Amino acid sequence: MATVKEYSVEEKLASVLRLQKIDSKLDEIQVLKGELPIEVKDLEDEIEGLNTRQSHIENEIKGIQDFVSNKKAAIKEAEALIKKYEKQQDNVKNNREFEAITKEVEMQNLEIKLAEKHIKDANEEIKDKSRVLEGAKRAVSDKEANLKHKKGELEKIIAETEKEEKGFEKESDEARSKVDPRLLAAYEKIRKNYRNGLAVVTIVRDSCGGCFNAIPPQRQAEIRQHKKIIVCEHCGRILVDNDLEASVTI
Repeated sequence: MATVKEYSVEEKLASVLRLQKIDSKLDEIQVLKGELPIEVKDLEDEIEGLNTRQSHIENEIKGIQDFVSNKKAAIKEAEALIKKYEKQQDNVKNNREFEAITKEVEMQNLEIKLAEKHIKDANEEIKDKSRVLEGAKRAVSDKEANLKHKKGELEKIIAETEKEEKGFEKESDEARSKVDPRLLAAYEKIRKNYRNGLAVVTIVRDSCGGCFNAIPPQRQAEIRQHKKIIVCEHCGRILVDNDLEASVTI
């Protein structure tokens, strides 16, 4: 039966330290990109929202314009009826018929005035919505120009770092496969807890290289012995000595 090699604590620390160094290189590339990926995505979402709003306003204006057209048609119809009634007035036989036709003429004149008021109000609404529409168009234009600039910056950085980034990603995958599973799980958990992604740190001036809290001399001696995996009691990061750090390269 094949035997599974048992790695020493020093080998386990060296493997997770190497992974940290590779991941830190990937983190540096992400820092170089900065907030650009998020800014680009936010601008794209804003432009999409503005375009949707623009479409809604255009549809609203179209609806109001249709309303105005209908009112204009109603005015023409009323004017035609008034002419018809005025002709009928010339042939009435009694006052009752004359008064009835006069009332119809008055009614159509009221319909015309009401329609004209509706048209006036609708045209004012069209003007207001047109101003809002122009504002939305300007906003889209400005944001599209900004998006083009941001995308250009991001694409330049990606072009400059893509080969290096892919290389480190491949190395990171390979390094992960060589880290003890339980240690890897702890490493991943610690990395997620800190924005700088540092899960493995050295001793800096007798302090933790992550949180800078002091490490007692006895604890430092234990870290240098590589007999067990020691974490900072303040921040939980994995601690390694400077000699091990210098011996692990990528």
